[in-house]
Amino acid sequence: MHVDVPAKVQEIYAEVLRRNPGEAEFHQAVHEVLESLAVVLGRHSEYTEMKTIERICEPERQIIFRVPWQDDRGEVQINRGFRVEFNSALGPYKGGLRFHPSVNLGIVKFLGFEQVFKNALTGMPIGGGKGGSDFDPKGRSDAEVMRFCQSFMTELYRHLGEYTDVPAGDIGVGAREIGYLFGQYKRITNRYESGVITGKGLGWGGALVRTEATGYGAAFFADAMMRARGDSFDGKRVVISGSGNVAVYGIEKVHELGGTVVACSDSSGYVVDDNGIDLDVLKQVKEVERARISEYADRVEGAHYVSQGSIWDVPCEVAVPSATQNELDGKDARTLARNGCQYVVEGANMPTTPDAVSLFRAAGIGFAPGKAANAGGVATSALEMQQNASRDRWTFEHSEAKLEEIMRGIHQRCHDTAEEYGAPGDLVLGANVAGFLQVAEAVHAHGLI
Repeated sequence: MHVDVPAKVQEIYAEVLRRNPGEAEFHQAVHEVLESLAVVLGRHSEYTEMKTIERICEPERQIIFRVPWQDDRGEVQINRGFRVEFNSALGPYKGGLRFHPSVNLGIVKFLGFEQVFKNALTGMPIGGGKGGSDFDPKGRSDAEVMRFCQSFMTELYRHLGEYTDVPAGDIGVGAREIGYLFGQYKRITNRYESGVITGKGLGWGGALVRTEATGYGAAFFADAMMRARGDSFDGKRVVISGSGNVAVYGIEKVHELGGTVVACSDSSGYVVDDNGIDLDVLKQVKEVERARISEYADRVEGAHYVSQGSIWDVPCEVAVPSATQNELDGKDARTLARNGCQYVVEGANMPTTPDAVSLFRAAGIGFAPGKAANAGGVATSALEMQQNASRDRWTFEHSEAKLEEIMRGIHQRCHDTAEEYGAPGDLVLGANVAGFLQVAEAVHAHGLI
């Protein structure tokens, strides 16, 4: 049976839009993957016949629940909790929890959809899911955060398990929140089930390198991408947006690999330090004092702070957007290209808008999509699960070596798949196709479920 592949892809996307109205981020994530899958449908008619793409675009389970809690003034607050268990073809659902006022079902679905393919690319036995709440921990006391987390877990716990669904942290969910969530899970279930959540403290089941993993992983992936082009970080100016874990530890590893990170940011603005960001000062400001990035410029001679404009105005050879979705748009992309940018590496989930991605690809700028370059965090979470299952504890060096091996393996897989499907060097297509094929084969093996 002959199938008009482009028309079929459009038909699938139109149905996603119809079934999921008003979920712009989810639509964007699906469209970006579908653009790459026409070449797959052209070779594998069984994916059309069995509606494999349609099945993968529909979450296996979507959980929405009320989260009531009491603030320090005794006032009752109501938030909304989410967990989208997207696909378990490769293993238990795995993906973070995000606590931020912007969280809604569409954002959680976009993150969960990306997670399915990201997790597949790691080669680890984990499916994809994501969750969170519109609760904002910023400005809340420890007691308020604890009460919220306990209420959140009181509903969510029934859907979790080391062989079912294993959440982790994300924006707004760090070691403090993970501790409160795990404590409530343990209290309700009467089980010390370490493998039910990752990102735990080192003293109670956590894994070394987990904090550094996403930033380190993005740097390892960038290094592999450069080496495939006969290039390296040596002597390159690098700009990394954000100043959370991804940015801080991305800066650390880029410096070790020979690059110089000259700018980073937070929601108030960005700092430029042409001598290279001083990591000790940055960690003191952002990790110890939890202060604004402007404090860095006040303490480092030669650095300056910019409250207006875009961090992407800073000339660089390598750009690493690591803050949030859609932070780098077409205007920023044109500025980067004009200033001689050679590589863009997504350290966050979908931080680059579709028009910016198109511009980079058309200009021949090396582009590493988040579902590949950003996979270091979840890969190390899976390594944490391994250590919990075997009651083991690996050294930092062993864990980092495993992470580097996984990230370079992901690059190789994306690189080889892009070549096999007629688009050499196109890591977007390579990542989407390689991730899809891994999931699709498992979906078919399990039958129509």
